[in-house]
Amino acid sequence: MRELLAPALRCALVLWLLCGIAYPLAATALARVFPFQAGGSLLRAPDGTVLGSSMIGQYWTTPRWFHGRPSATGSTPYDAGASGGSNFGPTSDALIRRLLADRKALETSQPELVGISLPADMLTTSASGLDPEISVANAMLQTARVARARGAPETAIRTLVARRVIERSLGVFGERRVNVLELNLALQRSFGNR
Repeated sequence: MRELLAPALRCALVLWLLCGIAYPLAATALARVFPFQAGGSLLRAPDGTVLGSSMIGQYWTTPRWFHGRPSATGSTPYDAGASGGSNFGPTSDALIRRLLADRKALETSQPELVGISLPADMLTTSASGLDPEISVANAMLQTARVARARGAPETAIRTLVARRVIERSLGVFGERRVNVLELNLALQRSFGNR
């Protein structure tokens, strides 16, 4: 019995030291090295009020703001408690109906989009339904609507988008993209609430 119990106790002690002490201490130390990320990547107003997280998409609906990808989180868009995709496949009739309805709504709000090819992220949801970023092409296609709604020159809005582009990670991973919350905050700083 002792020949079985001694190795089991040693193994339990080693695992307790690794998982109960070493790992939590390492995670805590890493959180102190990256406090912004460990704290939820929260963006704050000058008075300290939390405006949102740069890691979770927000629901923007009015024409004067840039809109994120459509959300598949159910009845409440961008609900972090219901994160997940729609699970519709490319041959799903429900998906095709939703895409056609979304395309029609986009063309109604932005007549300049009628008949042109759109970036996929303008109509399709992300796997989590919470994606905070859109493609540069998506953002550029929204500049006319935002400029019109704000009474601002479209070139100024395009320049603002160009300044907010996030390049590929390490130059090769991912796509060039724009964080919608950060872009809308920059838009508000530059043009106010007009």
